[in-house]
Amino acid sequence: MGKTYERIDGRLRTFIEAQPLFFTATAPLSGDGTVNLSPKGLKGSFVILDELTVAYLDFAGSTAETIAHLRENGRITLMWCAFQGPPNIVRVHGRGEPVFRDDPRFPELLGHFPDIDPTPHGLRAIIVVRAELVRDSCGFAVPFMSFDRERELHSQRFAREDDDSLSEYFTKKDHIATSLDGLPGLPLPLPPSTV
Repeated sequence: MGKTYERIDGRLRTFIEAQPLFFTATAPLSGDGTVNLSPKGLKGSFVILDELTVAYLDFAGSTAETIAHLRENGRITLMWCAFQGPPNIVRVHGRGEPVFRDDPRFPELLGHFPDIDPTPHGLRAIIVVRAELVRDSCGFAVPFMSFDRERELHSQRFAREDDDSLSEYFTKKDHIATSLDGLPGLPLPLPPSTV
């Protein structure tokens, strides 16, 4: 059944890197705040930086709940499920932070994602997560499902935007600069990219 790991390596790393989809979960400190759960895809937008550190590209979307929660308290859980092959669920519980486009660390971090062109996706930040607890569980009840292909709608929608129009788009959205619970979200106007 479930096992705790000291690091993300070997079979565990291979499993994580093979999954086309993962989920992120965050929450504010407030007991009546909104818990957020988001699916993440796009091949090449997730990397393992070292045995305890992972990162993923945070692209344009209709809210910025993960960013807001991380700015407030840093707590995050990432989860991968085996929808094919042997059953398995892996969770990485840890502390995360959004590294924004004007952060001096941004160019070096972006260099860890050579397999994806972030330009057509409205890249907002890179989320870096330091693992505090790594566990797996059986996943016996997770159904078999097949991966057909990536959707192209995201890149088709945001490829039309430059920094100015993307900032304008974010400004018009209710829950980008401020979360559903009123926490600071994405800094606007969108910082210019350092790359």
